[in-house]
Amino acid sequence: TRGSNMAVGKNKRLSKGKKGTKKKIIDPFVKKDWYDVKAPIMFNCDKRLVGKTPVTKTTGKKLASDGLKGRVFEAALADIHKDDCAYRKFKLIVENVQSKEVLTNFHGMSITTDRLRSLVKKWQTTIEAFVDVKTTDAYLLRVFVLGFTARAPNQLKKCSYAQGSQVRNIRRRMVEIVTTQISSSNLKEVVEKLIPGSIGKEIEKRCQSIFPLKDVCIRKVKVLRKPKFDLGKLLELHGETGTTKSGESKGYEPPVQDAV
Repeated sequence: TRGSNMAVGKNKRLSKGKKGTKKKIIDPFVKKDWYDVKAPIMFNCDKRLVGKTPVTKTTGKKLASDGLKGRVFEAALADIHKDDCAYRKFKLIVENVQSKEVLTNFHGMSITTDRLRSLVKKWQTTIEAFVDVKTTDAYLLRVFVLGFTARAPNQLKKCSYAQGSQVRNIRRRMVEIVTTQISSSNLKEVVEKLIPGSIGKEIEKRCQSIFPLKDVCIRKVKVLRKPKFDLGKLLELHGETGTTKSGESKGYEPPVQDAV
């Protein structure tokens, strides 16, 4: 037969054992540590705990904290704040690690796709605007605003379309209101305005004279540029003070004395 005529030594795998039998299977999570992710003080959740995150343990020059810094977490507002608003999502970026706690800062906001799809309907005009604004603490934010025309009280006509000139005026006023509200606030105050959606309500009220609006909201916020990292300010955002055991701040230098 063909098998008996096969030359000896041709099938090299016969002499060796099964491939990969000696390879020991190690659980990857054995080499990892778990850290608590803390949200800034603006979010009113239980102990401000967003969740937990794993990271490879410190080995040699490779620190665990370096693997955590820069991580971005996304959470629904209903999970990190005592609020029923589940469609508003906030992004939090890791800026510092202290013992087993990861301190985060605001990194962006968006609205879920299903919520946006539910707002867009027939017989109305969709008005969108965006603007780049700098906060008082030098954060550059890009803010996207979304609004829809509404039917006037006692209106019989089915549709509520706005004219091109009215749309331009509304868009201009949207940009003005967002610029005024954000340029006069620091990042903490901006987030406190985004949580209840107060900027959208202000736009709705101020644009009433041009055309009735409804469902006006901040659709998205991006952090384009941020100032140099300051540990003291981050600790303030987390309700802590950057002080040492002696009560002096971490960047403290004693005053120069004239004579000893």
